[in-house]
Amino acid sequence: MKQTLTVKLVPDPEQHLSLLRTLEAFNDACNWIAGIAFARQCANKIDLQKLVYYDVRRRFGLSAQMTIRAISKVVEAYKRDRAIRPTFRPHGAMTYDERVLSFPTVDRVSLLTLDGRVLVPIRFGGYFEARRDRVRGQADLLYRDGTFYLAVTVDSPEPVPDEADGFLGVDLGIVNLATDSDGTAYSGKDVERNRRIYAHRRRNLQRKGTHSARRKLRTLRGRQARYQRNVNHIISKAVVQKAKGTGRGVALENLGGIRSRTTVKRKQRARHANWTFSQLRSFIEYKARLAGVRVVAVDPRNSSRECARCGHIDKANRPNQATFSCVLCKHAALADHNAARVLAARARAAVMRPMVPEAAGPSRQGQAQAL
Repeated sequence: MKQTLTVKLVPDPEQHLSLLRTLEAFNDACNWIAGIAFARQCANKIDLQKLVYYDVRRRFGLSAQMTIRAISKVVEAYKRDRAIRPTFRPHGAMTYDERVLSFPTVDRVSLLTLDGRVLVPIRFGGYFEARRDRVRGQADLLYRDGTFYLAVTVDSPEPVPDEADGFLGVDLGIVNLATDSDGTAYSGKDVERNRRIYAHRRRNLQRKGTHSARRKLRTLRGRQARYQRNVNHIISKAVVQKAKGTGRGVALENLGGIRSRTTVKRKQRARHANWTFSQLRSFIEYKARLAGVRVVAVDPRNSSRECARCGHIDKANRPNQATFSCVLCKHAALADHNAARVLAARARAAVMRPMVPEAAGPSRQGQAQAL
């Protein structure tokens, strides 16, 4: 399994300038190549290379391998939509491979620039250090808010999933970002509070419009997204560790297309749009794969209205957003906890039941597909 880890570069002023010049020249070259590719309607890497290779090297001063990487970047972008000419930001990512990048020492990386090789110190945590010997293939040079980073690809072993002794159901939501079938809830209260704070700050700074206000906006850029990403990492790690420790798999609801199928009041639109359920699910899935935990995607239809005790489905089972009360068996619980139990039961029934012909009757509601 491929993972992308980000390490921080700590260049001196001269190295910083050299890297910046190289990055800008690389993206200028990409824009020029994109013009040729669009004019000639050429999306073939070999054919485009024959057209532009020597001109790129002469015009922009790129090395042979940098030129090849620039052509590859343009072709990948142009193939996505041949109706428009691709454009590249001056500080867009630059791809390095093993021919122009190496790690000669534990704490330094060697990068090729327009001025030759530079040996740049790097900073990384224990997570990258434990996987440093697994670095494979190419890396991307990133420039964010005046700081250089290197997005490195590492090869992580993927164990065979363990046999699941039941499933830990996980219900994803907005009020509670996740609730498992054991009753543990991960509240979204802090995420919503931070979203409101940052939205208020951005609105006031945008209205002010001064130079210092724009500078402050740049410092605030991405903070909310990084905070939510960290929260999702914490939740996903806790869910996978619990499933691993109890010998269970993880049952997740398949929420693909949920935004187009649901409507909310105007006051709730910003909160609904800010719901990062897809990111949380992807984090749970890849952490589970690394831990050897089986993940099953479950059809979520009526999971919020189905009783985890008797299986009765009724809209009246949900008197309000937070609670569940079955009108048939009188089972009462928190709505998210009940839904998580339903998901766990559906996954267990779909994965562990014997195969029967379709003619035997309709399949049980809530079939799941193993990932």
